[in-house]
Amino acid sequence: MEQLIHIIPTPIGNLEDITLRSLQLLHSVDLILAEDTRITGKLLKHYDINTKMIAYHAFNEHKKLDAIINKIKSGINIALVSDAGTPAISDPGFLLIRECIKNDIEVFCVPGATACIPALVKSGITCDRFIFEGFLPSKKGRQKKINSILENKATSIIYESPHRILKTIAQLCDLYPNRQVAVIKELTKLNEKIYRGTLKKVYTEIAQSTIKGEFVIILDGK
Repeated sequence: MEQLIHIIPTPIGNLEDITLRSLQLLHSVDLILAEDTRITGKLLKHYDINTKMIAYHAFNEHKKLDAIINKIKSGINIALVSDAGTPAISDPGFLLIRECIKNDIEVFCVPGATACIPALVKSGITCDRFIFEGFLPSKKGRQKKINSILENKATSIIYESPHRILKTIAQLCDLYPNRQVAVIKELTKLNEKIYRGTLKKVYTEIAQSTIKGEFVIILDGK
């Protein structure tokens, strides 16, 4: 009996940004582990997929690990998705993938949507070497992490929420106001917008705009 788990990227905004293979697998598996079943439900409804879902997210992943592993071993065909993008990249998934490997369960990851690479490519900032930082700590260790990022010689990729975007840009700007940056808002969505220039300039522009949606920060290296 083949034992494997499918890791399936989902669109980060535009529902058409999903591969044919991903759709076929979402149709054919027995069970989908979804970060938020309401969000994934909209995607499944759009493509007329009726596969059963259960919630698998940061708040229950530890206690559900053993049950999921047992389901896979019993022959249940399972796929893991997150709300947007590729699971385990600033989203739940790593613990389950590691546990599958420990149990000799094959991990099959479909290539697909992720926010960091399109943002990096369209930023206009050098992309031959880059460091993915994901979301910064909200409190403990935050300033230390920001200081470390500012010393990177390679380009840094940072994810940020609308609630902290101005705070993050301001903290980066405090030490290097003239460092080049690109900030992409609502990537792939109708209201996508990119801010380019110095940290000081971009901070001013974002402060004067409608702050909504998720942001990707592409920061030039030192």
